[in-house]
Amino acid sequence: MTVRAVLFDVDFTICRPGPELRPEAYAERGRAFALRLDPDLFEPSRRAALAELQRHPELEHEDELWISFSEEIIRRMGGEGEGVRALAEAMVLAWERAEHFELYDDVLPVFAELRRHGLKLGLVSNTARDLPAFVVHHRLDVDVAIDSREHGKTKPDPSIFAAALATLAVEPAQAVMVGDSPEDDIAGARSLGLRAYLLDRGGDHPDSPGRLNGLDELPEALGLR
Repeated sequence: MTVRAVLFDVDFTICRPGPELRPEAYAERGRAFALRLDPDLFEPSRRAALAELQRHPELEHEDELWISFSEEIIRRMGGEGEGVRALAEAMVLAWERAEHFELYDDVLPVFAELRRHGLKLGLVSNTARDLPAFVVHHRLDVDVAIDSREHGKTKPDPSIFAAALATLAVEPAQAVMVGDSPEDDIAGARSLGLRAYLLDRGGDHPDSPGRLNGLDELPEALGLR
């Protein structure tokens, strides 16, 4: 069937953390809480914490989950004591601010190209961030933006994708999902019947089917070029 809509994940799909959220910012903020953190340990710490992340068994959104996740990163960077929790709470709040993110260079041109072909666009994110405010701040031309805090369930629960498609009045077979998580974005979307493309900007999944190196490859993958 003809594609009528494309849904996008947000973090590390259309945007990346800005200076306020990078490893050096953790180390700098940590000093205010008497913590000495090694910024070089941030990325391996983030990956390890992500691998051990224990989600709600019913995939319900939990703000506390991301505080605990941040605490684990900070401990793995060398943090100890009461300051770990305080810094984790501060960083989680920082991750909720739209101005702390930068769009990838390929996002706006690809969104514009998809619009020229008459496609509806949407955002679906596991976040406590105010996505409508994020859309306004970054001047994104989308028709729907759903976050897990507002919806109540997190990806890969199919209901969050279904909610976006209901707003767009588009059937799953007529929609595509693009994201950087094989489980949350790809498996979750496919479980509802959407086509899905893994955006692998870092080259972490070279053998994954339906893989894109950059968002600029999407229009061709959809047969628009």
